[in-house]
Amino acid sequence: MTVALIVAVDGPAAAGKGTLARRLAAELGLPYLDTGLLYRATGRRVLDAGADPFDPAAAEAAARALDPADMQRDDLRGAEADRAASGVAAVPGVRAALLDFQRDFGRRRGAVLDGRDIGTVVFPDAGVKLFVTASPEARAHRRWLELRAKGMARAEADVAAEMAERDERDAIRAAAPLRPAADAHVLDTTALDADAVFALALELVRSARV
Repeated sequence: MTVALIVAVDGPAAAGKGTLARRLAAELGLPYLDTGLLYRATGRRVLDAGADPFDPAAAEAAARALDPADMQRDDLRGAEADRAASGVAAVPGVRAALLDFQRDFGRRRGAVLDGRDIGTVVFPDAGVKLFVTASPEARAHRRWLELRAKGMARAEADVAAEMAERDERDAIRAAAPLRPAADAHVLDTTALDADAVFALALELVRSARV
């Protein structure tokens, strides 16, 4: 019996994990899931209700009411959405509510999933685990360029400060803190372009399947 391939792609914001995961999924013919959208959509539901994303009860209620259409919203990016997503992601009840969704998605016929705890919690037995990172300065600059391209004028120093705050919250939270799995391949993208990162990752995946 052939075991469905799961590729876990974890890492902090603006390290390049989303771009890499989408390219790997397309190349390998696997479904792709940006698990961060689940948390962003949950955070948005909490904000819509006028509640605090850091309130465990409100956050868990929003997660359990999540609808696939929530992930199609056009307001899931930006500083407010980032903070809300980071808040709800620290709530154990939210992570439990969304865990089954992620596992069911991957087990159907394999998948490439990107997030912050795919290799450590969601699929600890994933066939390939990648942890994509970059220097804080490089990540802040990339996010600033991304926001500027969308017409969102922000000071780069403010973007850097917000990302540093989120990095700290993600690293110290009790529920699934952001860290590489013990058996993850760490890819530092600071000095690499997207094509170089993709080539490295694809070679790791192909080697694991031999």
